[in-house]
Amino acid sequence: MRINHDKLTRFVEAIFTAAGSTPEEAAIVANHLVLANLSGHDSHGVGMVPRYVENIQNGYLHLNEHAELIKKDGSILVFDGRSGFGQVVAREAVAETIATAQETGLALSALRNAHHIGRVGTYGEQCADAGLVSIHFVNVVGHKGIVAPHHGSDARFGTNPICITLPDTANEPRIVLDFATSKVALGKIRVANNSGKKVEEGLIIDKDGNASTDPSVMFAEQSGALLTMADHKGYGLALMCELLTGAIGGGGTIQPENVRDTRIINNMLSIVIDPGRLTDTDYIASEMKAMCDYVRASPPREGFGKVLVPGDPEREQRDIRRADGIEIDPESWRQIVEAGAKFNISA
Repeated sequence: MRINHDKLTRFVEAIFTAAGSTPEEAAIVANHLVLANLSGHDSHGVGMVPRYVENIQNGYLHLNEHAELIKKDGSILVFDGRSGFGQVVAREAVAETIATAQETGLALSALRNAHHIGRVGTYGEQCADAGLVSIHFVNVVGHKGIVAPHHGSDARFGTNPICITLPDTANEPRIVLDFATSKVALGKIRVANNSGKKVEEGLIIDKDGNASTDPSVMFAEQSGALLTMADHKGYGLALMCELLTGAIGGGGTIQPENVRDTRIINNMLSIVIDPGRLTDTDYIASEMKAMCDYVRASPPREGFGKVLVPGDPEREQRDIRRADGIEIDPESWRQIVEAGAKFNISA
């Protein structure tokens, strides 16, 4: 089924308002989730609503919390997300990091203990809105792992995303590189499972470490695991995300002595840079335009579409989905409607 993005936003807002969020909080979360769907990242969109409702009801997601600055040392900032909505506390932490970078030219922040922050590219775009470059590393803790290490047969990591964003110039839109260090996000496996579809080979293994195309293996009591992107390279990036955010950032890693239940906690290490402190901005604009034009001009291989740069697919999807609506499979929609019904909210 296809749903208009404005209608979908209002429905999700109503659910979280009824759950106890302030109207402002509900709007921030709803807009973030629907923007993920509009951008083509359904894994981080409104399909997360049932999990969020579950965590509200079991006390793992705390409503109406705000990022708490617990340490500032020059241009280094540390925030506690207080298990609040990640879409709110991460946005607030990034806003303060941006303000520091605008003052000093460079800022580093660690956000700990945020409930699921959603699509990380949103925070890169927040920095791009301010004309800044940003790099974000994220880990996922609070529950058992879902991604196997290279050569491993069971899960030891979360999907541990990385985001690098360059701001718009006069002639080139922003570049937003946002990817999980697994070959695919768990949410995409969830969408396939809800749709009754198989997944591509090489993405997941079952509980015994055997290759599988059946998405249900990820949701069994003894679950399988996602595989890392680019084999040992993705594994190395996943481990560095874990250590940069969980150990150095102080938020804790997914190692089994830390808390594990059904909560989704993200820790994020962000580096925000004022590019004008490094190089003339006109030069940056000309080189960025020339390089992106050069890459896009590569003739596509047989069977492939045109060459894109990071950020292009999301811009294209937003135009299409704003016009045509957001496609949601029947099972995912049933789960979202069921989550709303818990607070007497109907679609």
